[in-house]
Amino acid sequence: MNDRDFMRYSRQILLDDIALDGQQKLLDSQVLIIGLGGLGTPAALYLAGAGVGTLVLADDDDVHLSNLQRQILFTTEDIDRPKSQVSQQRLTQLNPDIQLTALQQRLTGEALKDAVARADVVLDCTDNMATRQEINTACVALNTPLITASAVGFGGQLMVLTPPWEQGCYRCLWPDNQEPERNCRTAGVVGPVVGVMGTLQALEAIKLLSGIETPAGELRLFDGKSSQWRSLALRRASGCQYAEEAMQILFNDQPMQCAAGQTVHELLEATRPTTSGRGSGD
Repeated sequence: MNDRDFMRYSRQILLDDIALDGQQKLLDSQVLIIGLGGLGTPAALYLAGAGVGTLVLADDDDVHLSNLQRQILFTTEDIDRPKSQVSQQRLTQLNPDIQLTALQQRLTGEALKDAVARADVVLDCTDNMATRQEINTACVALNTPLITASAVGFGGQLMVLTPPWEQGCYRCLWPDNQEPERNCRTAGVVGPVVGVMGTLQALEAIKLLSGIETPAGELRLFDGKSSQWRSLALRRASGCQYAEEAMQILFNDQPMQCAAGQTVHELLEATRPTTSGRGSGD
């Protein structure tokens, strides 16, 4: 870390929980952000500002007029330009001392696995269930921590999922690829709510990377109207082959007890601040 780094990150370094060692960990880390919409753009801004050494920015979409209500990296002049390239440009202006890689593609298959394998943390900021499930599968298989969020209307959801997956994975909570009826395209979304969730994804990534203990295996529900939170402990679902296989490898094939998080589903049905894992990356 040079003098320029010390000055740039001095307000973080002052924190006992981060200090010089934690800041160096951030500088040595790589984060993969998949989806540069309402979640991914604030997350990318804060991670770039915090000094995460390498950010990989993946999105195959262009900027649209309807994005500008909540996707804070973009301006009117950016309409019809690739989101990944615009994001790379803006973040370079914010912090030219980090490495920024723009992937103008929908990550899937081997390309997704390769990107996840190189990352220390993955942020799922996407907007469709099939992609979220594929990201989850790759992260579980490669033992890469996953931070996923979503927002619809005035509600948001956040989960931090980490190895050894004792509390399950994304598929344990939503076992299929069925798209929800409510999403930000059909039901709308309040921009600051998406910003809150994306900012919290960045916060959780900073904590994981710098060695700060963070509650993992919880579903956190945010109600933007009342500004209230609910936190629900997740439990690995019986029959989830993804979490089960990872657990068997990590624990030398010793069987582990598991149970479905039925109370989570019951409360989701009752509250539904967002009805699915669908995000706001459009």
